[in-house]
Amino acid sequence: MEEKSKDHRALLNQGEENELDEFQRYMRKKVLCLYLSALKFPISKNPKQPLVADHHSVINHAVLKPELKLRWIQVQKIKYVWDNLEKRFQKVGLLEDSHSCYDIHHMFGLGLTSEEQEIRRLVCGPNAIEVEIQPIWKLLVKQVLNPFYVFQAFTLTLWLSQGYIEYSVAIIILTVLSIVLSVYDLRQQSVKLHNLVENHNKVQVTIAVKGKGLQELQSHLLVPGDVLILPGKFSLPCDAVLIEGSCVVNEGMLTGESIPVTKTPLPTTENTMPWKAHSSEDYRKHVLFCGTEVVQVKPSAQGPVRAVVLQTGYNTAKGDLVRSILYPRPLNFKLYSDAFKFIVFLACLGVVGFFYALGVYMYHGVSLRDTATMALLLLTVTVPPVLPAALTTGIVYAQKRLMRKKIFCISPQRINMCGQINLVCFDKTGTLTEDGLDLWGTVPTADNCFQEVHSFASGRALPWGPLCAAMASCHSLILLDGTIQGDPLDLKMFEGTAWVMEDCNADYYKFRMSDSNVIIKPGPKASQSPVEAISILRQFPFSSSLQRMSVVARLAGEEHFHVYMKGAPEMLAQFCRSETVPRDFPQQLRNYTKQGFRVIALAHKSLSVGKLLEVESLSREKVESELTFLGLLIMENRLKKETKPVLRELSEARIRTVMITGDNLQTAITVAKNSEMIPRGSQVILIDANEPEEFVPASVTWQLVENQENGPGKNETYINIGNSSVPAGEKGGCYHFAMSGKSYQVLFQHFNSLLPKILVNATIFARMSPGQKSSLVEEFQKLNYYVGMCGDGANDCGALKMAHAGVSLSEQEASVASPFTSKTANIECVPHLIKEGRAALVSSFGVFKYLTIYGIIQFIGTSLLYWQLQLFGNYQYLMQDVAITLMVCLTMSSTHAYPKLAPYRPAGQLLSPPLLLSVLLNTCFTCIVQICAFLYVKQQPWYCEVYRYSECFLDNQSDFSTNMSLERNWTGNATLVPGSVLSFESTTLWPITTINCITVAFIFSKGKPFRKPIYTNYMFSFLLISALGLTVFILFSDFQDIYQGMEFIPTITSWRVSVLVAALIQFSVAFFVEDAILQNRELWLLIKKQFGFYSKSQYRNWQKKLAEDPTWPPTNRTDYSGDGQNGFYINRGYESPEEIPKGKLDWGGQATEQHFWTRL
Repeated sequence: MEEKSKDHRALLNQGEENELDEFQRYMRKKVLCLYLSALKFPISKNPKQPLVADHHSVINHAVLKPELKLRWIQVQKIKYVWDNLEKRFQKVGLLEDSHSCYDIHHMFGLGLTSEEQEIRRLVCGPNAIEVEIQPIWKLLVKQVLNPFYVFQAFTLTLWLSQGYIEYSVAIIILTVLSIVLSVYDLRQQSVKLHNLVENHNKVQVTIAVKGKGLQELQSHLLVPGDVLILPGKFSLPCDAVLIEGSCVVNEGMLTGESIPVTKTPLPTTENTMPWKAHSSEDYRKHVLFCGTEVVQVKPSAQGPVRAVVLQTGYNTAKGDLVRSILYPRPLNFKLYSDAFKFIVFLACLGVVGFFYALGVYMYHGVSLRDTATMALLLLTVTVPPVLPAALTTGIVYAQKRLMRKKIFCISPQRINMCGQINLVCFDKTGTLTEDGLDLWGTVPTADNCFQEVHSFASGRALPWGPLCAAMASCHSLILLDGTIQGDPLDLKMFEGTAWVMEDCNADYYKFRMSDSNVIIKPGPKASQSPVEAISILRQFPFSSSLQRMSVVARLAGEEHFHVYMKGAPEMLAQFCRSETVPRDFPQQLRNYTKQGFRVIALAHKSLSVGKLLEVESLSREKVESELTFLGLLIMENRLKKETKPVLRELSEARIRTVMITGDNLQTAITVAKNSEMIPRGSQVILIDANEPEEFVPASVTWQLVENQENGPGKNETYINIGNSSVPAGEKGGCYHFAMSGKSYQVLFQHFNSLLPKILVNATIFARMSPGQKSSLVEEFQKLNYYVGMCGDGANDCGALKMAHAGVSLSEQEASVASPFTSKTANIECVPHLIKEGRAALVSSFGVFKYLTIYGIIQFIGTSLLYWQLQLFGNYQYLMQDVAITLMVCLTMSSTHAYPKLAPYRPAGQLLSPPLLLSVLLNTCFTCIVQICAFLYVKQQPWYCEVYRYSECFLDNQSDFSTNMSLERNWTGNATLVPGSVLSFESTTLWPITTINCITVAFIFSKGKPFRKPIYTNYMFSFLLISALGLTVFILFSDFQDIYQGMEFIPTITSWRVSVLVAALIQFSVAFFVEDAILQNRELWLLIKKQFGFYSKSQYRNWQKKLAEDPTWPPTNRTDYSGDGQNGFYINRGYESPEEIPKGKLDWGGQATEQHFWTRL
């Protein structure tokens, strides 16, 4: 392959489709040229003759003839080629979605020719997910070249050159340790990721080549369009669509659930609809995903199980997962951007100091070398080198505390984000309610009426009949190594029949059942049955969007076939003959769902076809029609004992809770009421939205649900839909909207301007598909909610990833889709996570404030001494830097979270008025006290300008005395010595600045309401008391060795007392201002109210508007999409490009051969 680098460059938007606009980043990419003349066989240079048989393929449009070249770029591991027809870059390495089912079967069914394979291999690249193990030197260079570390290296070099060795060495050790740990961690992640994907790059596969039969090759040679033969147990090296036979796959790697999933072949319909659209959201049931394991195959009568390769390399599902790890979604959290602004401010302060020092030293005629050194020293004082270590330590402490509670985190930066969560979405089944369902009973039908309930609690076996046959056969269970595996609901239902599952063997040939892999027959405890066995011949799997599944089965001894179907009752009734559905079906269904039962309906019909081949060619639409309604299966789904207390705790903390479930709407409402997610006395308004029809626009109906108690002593909540309206006095916030996934989709598409109004009070979302769950989380985020998501199933993966903090209750390794994983399978982890998030966030702010003030304290003190060409001594700095600041920073964040959730959140940004005022006022207090001390010491009768007469002073200091009489009229050379330490000013300023550093650490370590009191952090308290004791001891000690070592001058005792009193007064004022004013929430709320400041959050604004709207919430009425402003409710996301004015589309300028721009 010959590649030539061209000067073309492309501006690429790296933002993924699911990322918000603020996350979009742009970078320039070099465009490379690829020449097809490098291939070993001749290629037609006729522009009219396509290169590949697939007319949809971008390859035909990308190759320029007669040069046989194409231009390509690679962005985040994905390869794009320039489409000369569309004039934009397009992905390669996948089959286009525009193919119909017919195209896939007839264009690719027999395989590709060897020539086309070679062309595709050259253009698409290898089918490999290659994760390079980063060399240690590269990782080191990346870490060391971090701008902060570069500045730190400069600072430490300067300090070492000035003899400030001890603290510099301590920081160097910390920094080296931090870099080594980071490099080790990154290296381990790189190795782990490499090992995770490497196995799938070396799979031996069998493919069908057109005109040549079967061929074995390495999986990295696969290309989109190849036909893969599935032999049996097999690890999939690519994404492929099944076209022949069926198989069972373990998708645990992708979903986190090791439940076997049945895959069925793509139908061979002849319409021109794209194959994904034909299957709606259920196209996944035909797709085998890369990285998943085929555990069982079932060939068809036509031959082995075959699949067409859809996507290769990083375009696959596994490639997408790896890319999400390699290029994680950026965190849109104010703390990190504000922190950067703060550091820039401190650096600017340092620059001011630099020019101040230059001016002072040049004015006094100090040598240029000394002037530059001292100016640079002042520049480095403001930005504390311990900052990265301090912030990282806080996150590490929080992570360790979470691990003790069995909550594991793969994205530590999100811990701080948890402190801002104000809305939590919960899945229902397995999260709020028990994972396992208990069988309660069956309600069979006969003669268009419901019969007597069969209770499983009675211990009687389920009597034989079509209902029993449906329960025994209509499932996706498989027999794997002698054990039955599959969905827990299917498993429970099958166990209720007391039938057993066996592998097909020779004994069943007499039943003509050798076509089936699995045989179902009555177990020893089953009721008497005339049928000896049932074989399942065809499956149409269950999916969240279809809400049903069906099977084609044959009973032993019978020639004809049977269809059995199960699913959501309201969905299944639509496929049954109306005369077979009992008239009181809606009432009976509501009766069970309102008691919180999980209800599943079953149906049946006999097929008229007589041959197995005809069964295999039947479409789902034909099978699932004109059925006979058999009855209902009632299952209990109890609340977990932890659910109610946790929801109450969140409610008291004013954290909103929302239920997003795939279950029935009435069941969801009942569970929400029983768990008190919807408090007692609150109104529930059902929203039912319908798609537009031929002459009727899209509509939304609002129905009020009334509560009725079922007599005294009974706890069940009964639900009636009445015609009353919300009482006028109850319109504040005690109403909750409830809707299904279908209604949500209609609102999203046709009532987009209405959606935010609904979302601020919507609590229940039922029958939600995985895509709708993700979309809903994103819509909440658009309203400025910080969203947490807690779920346990495969359906929640997308939402867990989309939320600010996703908590998975799954123990599977595949919960990499979620930033947090709880090994305790209940929702107690949610308040724990929020508490730790709040504690970590407050700690981060405290550390940041402390280090900012610490830098400013030292900056002011040093600047004052610079005025007379002096600075603090090395041991004076060392005491402040190591004994206080370093120790404080490493222990300040170890305070545990407060056990009770406060009814409000901590500030979410550094640049908030209380925090800025805190820094500003503490700076002012420091400034005032230090300047006063600096000037006042000069007025003392015993003061002398020691820095001018240092030699003479030292000669006279041989007789050490603390209360000596000092005269002003010294003799000797009155010359300034640059860089000298000994002076009354430094002796006075040092204890003030040191005690200030200790007291601000105490002031900024506020405990309640987000952290435990400071005294519970034993190490931190001990260090503060020790540091304060040591400072006071040094201040009042009369030991000559201490004074000489610390480079102090003895002063009279009354002056030392004055210094201590000044420091304590400063502490008292600062503590009062911080605690009584700046941390006084009621005062700030009053100030906001007085000055008319309101939250900028979208949801707050909507709540305010709706509270003032007398017509909201609407009840017992229907609105149409034509009733909105400007004529229609329209979702901009659904507008086609044709509807947008051309002026808006023409943003990129013209694309020329030399320079073109694209937005991916």
